[in-house]
Amino acid sequence: QVQLVESGGGLVQPGGSLRLSCAASGSIFSIYVMGWYRQAPGKRRELVAAITSGGDTNYPDSVKGRFTVSRDNAANLVYLQMNSLKPEDTAVYYCYADLRFNSYSSYRDYWGQGTQVTVSS
Repeated sequence: QVQLVESGGGLVQPGGSLRLSCAASGSIFSIYVMGWYRQAPGKRRELVAAITSGGDTNYPDSVKGRFTVSRDNAANLVYLQMNSLKPEDTAVYYCYADLRFNSYSSYRDYWGQGTQVTVSS
């Protein structure tokens, strides 16, 4: 069993900051990619940030320069620092991890339950 638990969402004013955290636990041998997606009402889920175990990162243009993803490989943690937040950043943010249970299993994606981020004055 694998669990991903997010924390840190909430209500923030435009221009403010929030830091999301996600902890992966359970029968985990290794995690290749960890990251964050978001989904606003009526919209598709979209990638926000991703980071590999080697530290390579990926961001869409909509958040580049404002959001920073980081991770603690030893503790299976991933963080998302969000600065200069805009109302259009309002969404449910989901943590995910591309992981495997042992050295001969395939990598699979696992998801957290999501945390609400609301940017509003």
